[in-house]
Amino acid sequence: MTELSFDVEEVFPEPYAVVPNLTARLRVAETTGAVVHAMALRCQVRLDPQRRRYTDQEAEGLLDLFGPRARWTATLKPFQWMETSTVAQGFTGSTVVDLPLPCTYDFEVTASKYLHALEAADSPIPLMFLFSGTVFTRGVAGFGVERIPWDREATYELPVTVWRDLVSAHYPNTGWLRLDQDTLAALARYKSSHGLIGLDVAVSDLLQGAGEVIA
Repeated sequence: MTELSFDVEEVFPEPYAVVPNLTARLRVAETTGAVVHAMALRCQVRLDPQRRRYTDQEAEGLLDLFGPRARWTATLKPFQWMETSTVAQGFTGSTVVDLPLPCTYDFEVTASKYLHALEAADSPIPLMFLFSGTVFTRGVAGFGVERIPWDREATYELPVTVWRDLVSAHYPNTGWLRLDQDTLAALARYKSSHGLIGLDVAVSDLLQGAGEVIA
């Protein structure tokens, strides 16, 4: 039987990706001396918000997700960010595996709402990696297939600047908001009837009419 352990050495933006994509560099160690022929690795990445401190401004941005601070002991719980997978080549002892972490900036996605609200650079984003998958071994009796136990996990503290730099590189000074088709059609009619040059200007006009100050 193989005995695997996982450590996250770093998480960094993928510089040449067409869409926002982080890469988690993993150190995978096998401690029994078995020869690993290949490994199909799956990973669930969770955000662990109770392991972080928050400024008052961040708390205001997290109000929709967790409610006021007085409720955080009950509401601040780990939640899933993504599921991802990769295939590792054969190794003995240890190896380094790059795990892709595709990201979205859609404000309707809970994880994006959470990440967008974070600003304090001195308080990193707490991540939890939960591993599973299949290991293909090679020995004197031929090939064997083993499951990676569900208790294999690792944690990582992702600097807020890494996330913000990734988003800024792909969506400079912009964000994504999903609207119902009827709402979008009504917004387009408002834009046309008022002679506005774009939907962004139409939204700004409506917000200003409601007394909201746009920085």
